[in-house]
This record gives sequence, structure tokens and C-alpha cells, in this order.
Amino acid sequence: MSNPLVLDAPPGQPLIEYHREFDFPVHSVFAAHTDPDLYARWNSSGPTPPRFDLFEPRSGGAYRWVQAGDDGAEYAMRGVFHSVRQDEFLLQTFEFEGYPDVVTLEYSTFAGLPGGRSRLTGRSLYPSVEFRDEFLSNGMGDVMSDGYDQLDDLLASVRTGS
Repeated sequence: MSNPLVLDAPPGQPLIEYHREFDFPVHSVFAAHTDPDLYARWNSSGPTPPRFDLFEPRSGGAYRWVQAGDDGAEYAMRGVFHSVRQDEFLLQTFEFEGYPDVVTLEYSTFAGLPGGRSRLTGRSLYPSVEFRDEFLSNGMGDVMSDGYDQLDDLLASVRTGS
């Protein structure tokens, strides 16, 4: 893709920072993070779209979604939306139920750029460097990059109506 994901995992710190630019307006990129139908179409690493048991992208809301893996097993993720500011900011927690009590705090900032483009900047704070490193070693960076490439494809198809 022309807009690669830039991911940084500072040594000795339990966090990752990342950013990515999109050739789409900030409103479209934000909507793809808060509309469950859009979110399911790009944020899927399994053979089928995720199933949402709960998805309330508002300050104080919560979510839980289940993704089927290639092996047919189901993997659930859940969290709380602490702060949601339309087209600007999301602060939420993320917990993979397969790692109970390993909760990350995720900050996402959305900014408009000239020419109808946008930039997503994020930070994920983990309980420890060890958990951060484990998520990275399990391919999280590739999953994120692939997901954002799928988001590009989705937004292009929405723009063209295909």
C-alpha cells in the first residue's frame, strides 16, 4: 500500500505507538472504527467477519466481539469505550479473553490532512513489556497492517459505490 503502518515498540517500555495515513477524509476513517458494519468488514483476521455481541462506541459504552479462527475456534475480545469524540479521539480498553486480566489501554487520535486525507495516530499501553512483546511476537503488527490495508480497500469501495 502507498500508506504503510509505522509501528514503534520502544525497548523497555510496555507500549506500542503507531501511525498511518489514509487517502480518505477523517470522518470516513473514524466511522470505520465506530460503525459495527464497517468495522466488521475491515477488522477481521479470520475466514468470516466478527460477530458483535455488544458494540456501543460512545463514552461509557462497551463492546464484545467474537472472531472465528482458521481452525474454527472462536476468540472473543472485549473492552470499554472511555472517551469518544466524533472524528477526533477514541480512548478504550482491549482485552483478548484468551488472556484474561491482560488489558491494554488504547488511544486513537484522528486528524484531517490537506487534500481530504487523514492520519490515525495510536498508542497501546500494556500491563508489562513481556505482554507487549508476546502480542508483537504473535504477529500483531502484521494483523494491524493487513487490517488497515483492508480499510483502504473498504473506503475506496464505499467512495466508488462498489
